[in-house]
Amino acid sequence: MADTTLAEANLGATPETPMPTEPARAILALDLGTTTGWALRGHDGLITSGTASFKPGRFDGGGMRYLRFTNWLTELDRLSGPIATIWFEEVRRHAGTDASHVYGGLMASLTSWGELRGVPYEGVPVGTIKRHVTGKGNANKQAMIDAARARGFSPADDNEADAIAILLWAIETRGGAA
Repeated sequence: MADTTLAEANLGATPETPMPTEPARAILALDLGTTTGWALRGHDGLITSGTASFKPGRFDGGGMRYLRFTNWLTELDRLSGPIATIWFEEVRRHAGTDASHVYGGLMASLTSWGELRGVPYEGVPVGTIKRHVTGKGNANKQAMIDAARARGFSPADDNEADAIAILLWAIETRGGAA
């Protein structure tokens, strides 16, 4: 009887224990505004969503909404993260000057937060998001809410519905990675 080495004995064998699969990465989707819609796919694959208000208080200085937004992102990252990727609605036209200023301030806060932590972020055009979930690039707010509900979600408003749509687009077209 010939001696066989361990390597020869294992030729063609498959490992008894499968290789561990990489856990899902936490992905955050945002619809930036005074009432910011958010949707998050956690490491466990569970999707949660909601809205956060960054309306300034009566005695707040001009930058307080942005500080609260930054603190909110940090807390969300701490509780659910670390956040691996952030997708946000890229708005190119605003109904008014105030909305434009708020969006710009929130986007600046978001991008600087991401840069400080090495978290990739990317904007998604409004029409791309709407077309993905409704089939129409110019879908109205109710159509976005209805599309989220058709997918099994219960958005409180169009901000949350938009964030859900952004997250679904990111997962289904990009695998979540920026």
